[in-house]
Amino acid sequence: MSYTPRLAEKYRKEVTPALMKEFGYKSIMQVPRLQKICLNQGLGTAIADKKLIDAGVEEMTKIAGQRAVPTKSKKDISNFKLRQGMPIGVRVTLRGERMYEFLDRLITVSIPRVRDFRGISDKGFDGRGNYTFGVTEQIIFPEIDIDKVNKINGMDITFVTTANTDKEAHALLKEFGMPFIKNN
Repeated sequence: MSYTPRLAEKYRKEVTPALMKEFGYKSIMQVPRLQKICLNQGLGTAIADKKLIDAGVEEMTKIAGQRAVPTKSKKDISNFKLRQGMPIGVRVTLRGERMYEFLDRLITVSIPRVRDFRGISDKGFDGRGNYTFGVTEQIIFPEIDIDKVNKINGMDITFVTTANTDKEAHALLKEFGMPFIKNN
């Protein structure tokens, strides 16, 4: 028997019927789905200290469960002492089973560990059904050992969906269990 992530199963059995009912889709193929999750961490101070990139790649790899890649600058910026091709960040793109596993860990374990958490803002939609939000500390992830962290960095997490509107994408992420702030 093959393994299926818990949220992939939930999408098939609960999310799809709920969205079909809410938006009146005629076919299962019209229901929006999650395509990928992109994690991005900008390490601007890595210009001075090259070891920060290696530490960032290692941490992001632990968080995502997939090898992270350093991002390089595209142009020279003299005010920041930045040259083209210098590593300035870390990124990883998750698809398939790893994407659902990461989303499950994010919703159930990591987000509740944020200090003074009141919910995630629903202002991060881009108009095309994609959602981005930022995490201020990488130590909310249980994979990170706080004693071994050199510097606390934040990261951006982007959910790319097949939804055509922000309302559909919001409903999709809400069905998955994303804790959005309740607006009165």
